[in-house]
Amino acid sequence: MIAPIAKWLRISFFNLLIVASLGIILRYKIAFALPFVDQKYLLHAHSHFAFAGWITQILMVLLVAYLSEHGQENSFQKYRLLLYSNLATAYGMLFTFSFQGYGLFSIGFSFLSIIVSYWFAIRYWKDLNKLKVSSVAHSWFKTAVLLNALSSAGVFGLAFIMATKTHHPNIYLASIYFYLHFQYNGWFFFACMGLLCTRLVEYGINSSRLKKVYQFFVIACGPAYLLSVLWLRLPIWLYSLIVAAVLLQISAWLLLLISIKPVSGRVKTNVSVVAQRLILLSAIAVSIKLCLQAGSVIPSLSKMAFGFRPIVIGYLHLVLLGMITLFIAGFTLSAKYFVVTRLAVAGITVFVLGILFNEALLLLQGIADLNYIDVPYINTLLLMAAVTLFAGILFFNLGLRKSIT
Repeated sequence: MIAPIAKWLRISFFNLLIVASLGIILRYKIAFALPFVDQKYLLHAHSHFAFAGWITQILMVLLVAYLSEHGQENSFQKYRLLLYSNLATAYGMLFTFSFQGYGLFSIGFSFLSIIVSYWFAIRYWKDLNKLKVSSVAHSWFKTAVLLNALSSAGVFGLAFIMATKTHHPNIYLASIYFYLHFQYNGWFFFACMGLLCTRLVEYGINSSRLKKVYQFFVIACGPAYLLSVLWLRLPIWLYSLIVAAVLLQISAWLLLLISIKPVSGRVKTNVSVVAQRLILLSAIAVSIKLCLQAGSVIPSLSKMAFGFRPIVIGYLHLVLLGMITLFIAGFTLSAKYFVVTRLAVAGITVFVLGILFNEALLLLQGIADLNYIDVPYINTLLLMAAVTLFAGILFFNLGLRKSIT
């Protein structure tokens, strides 16, 4: 059972290495001359492949692994074509966006990627219902795949704008943020929470509390989208809904942390130190994210956040690297799909340092931009951070050679 999981995980972590290598090229292009690379095209390739080739791919693998571990042993054989299809669309977007930006072929692969997400959602929902034992994790998983499908409405909104040539900036940005929100606050977050709940239930946490945490987050998810469009002139009742959503998310997170505390001893006994630290760092990133969301409710702070690119990039990297990627790495190691070699530990340590270095530089750049101050050598330092991230995930990949079979 472990062999196919390890194979697909190695493919996914290799894709993360590709994402990191694109990050180096993007940062090099900013710091130095690289005339044969189109920055905008490569940025589109970087972001689309990070979402589809890295996070979506590995979450699909881990969700299929859940089925495999809970009575459907042939799941990887059953989902083989689907996983390869997602991989093919991800690589298709990687190459086409790199060379043509938004064009016929890149849009075609994007559309196929959406079709794969629908395919996965329908099949996975049905297979969850076939499991003999129900779990609170199933609610997280079902909502995750549903929100993944829902996020495509943002993509179709962009397609409509381009087709009709009605480039209204507010609608354009609202469509982009709709897609992003229901990807990283929907599909990514809910899938990770589902995976976390599968372990927490095993450690004896009360399922009713976990169900309440789920209910709070699912109620807040839709209204929380409005945090991304606070620059629009929203009526006071919608603004009140946003505040309620923020408070509900913070309450849910605190309830989860309180629920975990009584079983912390069992977690320490059953989970490796490296995995514990990665999941702890991910939890810290979630806490910071929720605090930043609460702060963004203040209109003046929201305008500053959306008005300065380093702050937006820093926030996205906090979520995608600090929150999602570190959790996935920690969960994977805790599940013992691989032997944790010294090289893998060294690699993930360097990777974490790269994330901290990158976030600190983006924060510094954002604060400096607020005061219209130039930071000396900032682009070179950000390039060094990108190299650190690449080196870390390279060593981590090399350290995963000795898999359990």
